[in-house]
Amino acid sequence: MAMGRPRSFDRDEALERAMTVFWEHGYDATSVAQLTAALGIGAPSLYAAFGDKRSLFLDALDRYLHTHAAFTQRVLVEEPHARDAVERLLHEAAAAYTRPDRPRGCLLITAATNCSPQSADIAAHLRDQRAVGAHALEAKIADTVRAGELPPDTNPRDLASFYGAVLQGMSARARDGASPDDLHRIADHALRAWPGPAR
Repeated sequence: MAMGRPRSFDRDEALERAMTVFWEHGYDATSVAQLTAALGIGAPSLYAAFGDKRSLFLDALDRYLHTHAAFTQRVLVEEPHARDAVERLLHEAAAAYTRPDRPRGCLLITAATNCSPQSADIAAHLRDQRAVGAHALEAKIADTVRAGELPPDTNPRDLASFYGAVLQGMSARARDGASPDDLHRIADHALRAWPGPAR
């Protein structure tokens, strides 16, 4: 008799485990064998539940964005001023990227660092997702410029791009073993580049 998906199968728990494997190893370096071992199911059950590896990764990424990385959008909504939003974003990232109970860095940044040409669509999807965050931060900064809280010659795109690069660098430093304090200091130094108030 063919064995199907076990009745105790918990899709959310399985996605969390798969997400952790992709987060730790990256998309290309993660094998189906690693995924089935982490999920505690056979390959046929994995395919029945999620489709192929690509589909599982996209589902796991979506879970990541709505759980572990949800602070990024929450900050932009909750903080009325762009400078406060960036400060909180950098410091929350410093904590999130170095939590001892999770892989280091940011899945959205690191999952496709070394993607093969066969995984170009995954790399493009991750770029698109990062662009969504960059556009949201750019819009927040543009609102602050229009409100007269930043010099009128401030370029929102350039400023958002700079802080996006800082976040990517913090993720890389976390992967290299940087401590939370190391990343918080990077955040503090980066905030010194914030333009002065409009005069």
